[in-house]
Amino acid sequence: MTTSRHVRSLLQGDLVHDSALGSVRRLTADEFPLLQRLSIKRLCLQPGALREPHWHANASELGYVIAGQLLLTVVDNADGVSRFRVGPGQMFHIDSGALHAIENIGEDEAELIIAFSHERPEDFSLRGAFAAMSDGVLGNTYDLPAQAFAERQRDTGTAYLLRRPGPAQVPADAGRKDPHRFDIEAQSPPVDFPYGQARVSRTQFWPALKHLSMYSLQIPDTGMREPHWHPDTAEMGYVHRGRARMTILDPDGSTDTYTLEAGDVYFIPRAYPHQIEVLGEDIHFLVFFDQPTPGDIGYRLAGSAFDPPVLAATLGVAAGQAPALPFTAADPLIVAKRNPV
Repeated sequence: MTTSRHVRSLLQGDLVHDSALGSVRRLTADEFPLLQRLSIKRLCLQPGALREPHWHANASELGYVIAGQLLLTVVDNADGVSRFRVGPGQMFHIDSGALHAIENIGEDEAELIIAFSHERPEDFSLRGAFAAMSDGVLGNTYDLPAQAFAERQRDTGTAYLLRRPGPAQVPADAGRKDPHRFDIEAQSPPVDFPYGQARVSRTQFWPALKHLSMYSLQIPDTGMREPHWHPDTAEMGYVHRGRARMTILDPDGSTDTYTLEAGDVYFIPRAYPHQIEVLGEDIHFLVFFDQPTPGDIGYRLAGSAFDPPVLAATLGVAAGQAPALPFTAADPLIVAKRNPV
């Protein structure tokens, strides 16, 4: 990977937990200073392991399942409780402050990529919340004698991953439709060309989203994500598969060109122009945004919006020497790769 301030490897990110139960690595603004309003985590769970019940004080989360079968339990505001399954290619959304746990209920390791709507998410564990209260207070809460809680853990921190005692208790209706879950890879792609597809989780398709969204971008070597910028949306991408090259223009006029490998994370601040070129056979990117409905302005539409004399002056060529750009009424997002890399 080319060294760049815009890129970090999530596979080499801060190791939060590593045990026989699984591992957790993350990139926050502490490890990736460019991050704003976004951060990312890679969670691996062994069979029978669970991400302990917890909540985030300052961030919503948006997860994508790479591998494995999982059961999520979510406790929302207004006494709402949900328990549902997610598998490969499916997503889940958890509001800031909502209590939730993630269990591996399959026979193989589970892998998840989870984005957060803050550059430094804050966590509370249910274990820590119980430890903060006295036996008497907990006894009063549950109408039990104080000694019922005498043997509990007194650590107000977090264990992070726990072993589930006994088999998983999966509700019979865990596969039903749930507002926290979105089957993005089963979606008919709104952007669909022979040279690339984009499936999207955004508010018009998934109303639960409030602060985050994601595009699942799959492009073969015959396509390219056109140069573009997002006027009021930052972008954080995770490379699930393939190799690619990106170029970013910074406000001082400098450019940053780098290659991306599987496991890499890149970050684009709001309104910085950039593009994605495929190197090799194909790529699969998980592209997260800090808005529920991201917008963008592409070069194809932007260039064709001006008449030829203005375009010639802009490109610094003589009148009549500007390239004849095709009229574009709507940006295609993905374009065919006519020229070699």
